[in-house]
Amino acid sequence: MNINFTLVGQAIAFAIFVWFCMKFVWPPVTAALADRQKRIADGLNAADKAKQDLEAAHAQVAQELQVAKQQAAALIEQANRRAGQVADEVKAQASAEAERILAQARADIEQEIAGARDALRQQVAALAVAGAEKILQAEVDASRHAGMLDQLATELK
Repeated sequence: MNINFTLVGQAIAFAIFVWFCMKFVWPPVTAALADRQKRIADGLNAADKAKQDLEAAHAQVAQELQVAKQQAAALIEQANRRAGQVADEVKAQASAEAERILAQARADIEQEIAGARDALRQQVAALAVAGAEKILQAEVDASRHAGMLDQLATELK
């Protein structure tokens, strides 16, 4: 056995093996590696895009939260203003009602005073008639002397 022929045979077998691998094994392996590399790159790009979208969403949420806080503050301010207006209206109504009640009370007092004056006049007239009757020692007829009693009441005013 010759070592050279074995070496040449092994070299030819190795060359055939390399050719077979290059022709049938290597293209699917390189295609699978390229496909895997592409999927990994797409996944990384998608992750970066998702991260950017998340940051944009956080920024938008913060902006919307700020707008909501401003709107809430505006609503609170408007409610406070309306409460102040309602309080002022209630105070004005209460003041007007107090004035009306006071005016009504004054009118009632004036009526009571007028009624008391009329009653007092009648009593004074009756006392005057009784006093005159005692003075004259004669009976004085109130119905006959009604004009004189009215004049006396007018003078007492």
